[in-house]
Amino acid sequence: MSGGSAPPVSASTPVRADLAAWLAVAAGTLGAFMAMLDTSIVSASLPVIQGEIGATPSEGTWLNTSYLLAEVVVIPLVVWLERMLSLRRLLLIAAVGFTGFSVLCGFAVDLTTMIAGRFGQGLAGGALIPTALTIVATRLPPSQQSLGIAMFAATALLGPVLGPLAGGWLTENFSWHFAFFINVPICLGLIVLLFASLPKAPGDWHELRNADWFGVAGMVVGLGSITVLLEKGHRERWFESALIRQLAIASAIGFIMIAIGQLRPGRPVLKLSLLLNPTLAAAIVLMTLMGVLLFGSMFSIPQFLAAVAGYNAIQSGQVLFTCGVAAVVSSLLYPLLISRVDIRIVVAVAFLVAVTATLSASNLTSQSAGSAFFVMTIFLGVGMTLSGIPLQQVAISAVAPEDAGESTCLFVISRNLGGSIGLAGMASFQDQRMEFHHWQMQASLGANDPALQQQLSDMATQMGGGTAGAEAAYRMLDGRVMLEALVMSFNDLFQVLALVTLAVSPLVLFIRPPPPGSPTMAMH
Repeated sequence: MSGGSAPPVSASTPVRADLAAWLAVAAGTLGAFMAMLDTSIVSASLPVIQGEIGATPSEGTWLNTSYLLAEVVVIPLVVWLERMLSLRRLLLIAAVGFTGFSVLCGFAVDLTTMIAGRFGQGLAGGALIPTALTIVATRLPPSQQSLGIAMFAATALLGPVLGPLAGGWLTENFSWHFAFFINVPICLGLIVLLFASLPKAPGDWHELRNADWFGVAGMVVGLGSITVLLEKGHRERWFESALIRQLAIASAIGFIMIAIGQLRPGRPVLKLSLLLNPTLAAAIVLMTLMGVLLFGSMFSIPQFLAAVAGYNAIQSGQVLFTCGVAAVVSSLLYPLLISRVDIRIVVAVAFLVAVTATLSASNLTSQSAGSAFFVMTIFLGVGMTLSGIPLQQVAISAVAPEDAGESTCLFVISRNLGGSIGLAGMASFQDQRMEFHHWQMQASLGANDPALQQQLSDMATQMGGGTAGAEAAYRMLDGRVMLEALVMSFNDLFQVLALVTLAVSPLVLFIRPPPPGSPTMAMH
């Protein structure tokens, strides 16, 4: 156990945690929720922010990319940082840093300042997410740890879903600045909770001298480069772009450095040999897929509603919020469920629920609106919650207690990378399918079809007649064809997500449930 963790629970630990322990869990959950919320809170207000800071749409995407990049880079370093600084000190630094960088974003008047603030937020937020699980592991007795994990899982799903809704509401009713300033009172509350609930503990500054610097540098370069590559690849047309080729080379160099760190004497910054454990490996792959589903759905549903149904960001956020409500309810019911049902059955059923969710949205039409996603958002919230919580427990119980920190970080990284991989792959797949359907429908339109010719003639007349009217009629017809092709591409996308989820589901058979009576989680 690292110097930064509280004394672990044991057989002599009281059956029920005291008030200080629950305050610590509340602090960890609050910090994780804030970090998750800020992954998406600027999505709804992005056009307004871009206009005020003088950024183009392509430049504006860096507001989300810089946050995600910093978060992905720092998460694998959290275990090392905790050993060096102590858990309490690390969380206080992260909370203060998140406050300062949020204020910087709120007062930003140019793109450079905003990106710097978002990057700093990501660094601090990346430390807040996995340490929330550390607090659950070290402050709660085994009998109550499933409740703590359920609280964390609810924030992991509710944060990204609530972000666009909260950001859009604040922008519409106050100003986009408040999407960042709202973090200040939350951070102050978090700091008070940390002082009140976490005991002081010494760090180990020898970790700085004995660090796996090859691994640290490799994590920064490799994970950072591949995150940007996946984020920008589709817009840059992948390897047709010199930037993407450079990022691919940088990613390869980074991963080689990580491998060198694994082979050198001493403790690597993140023990990747843990992935040789089949139970942990299965849990990581399944969670990666959950990341694809979560981030992919949070991206695809608003895209459809905006392009087809004409929804604004707030309306789309209200549709997605159903998923968050279902996640919270499911997380509250989970401790009761897991005490009666085998954990493998829970995960298997949860994946089937997720398959049902994506299939329910695979029959969309150009007349579909938010109500078409009601079943999907409900089922998706239930499926991802009831798979994510037990997979987290399985991943932690599959390794020795001293390796639980690395297992937690690998688990969180898999979800984020799954989201990045999913978004990149889905964007390319959808473009290809849209082009396919567009040309298929164009080819099926008979040039000599009397009904079609009459329709074009009527449309041309409505547009003023003559050559200009005829051209406008053809453009209008092509627009309708493009809209139908877009809808069909969304249907294809949800069908493929369902098939991939179903194909990966048998990995549940590799899961080894935690031994009866053992802690559901371990400590760093």
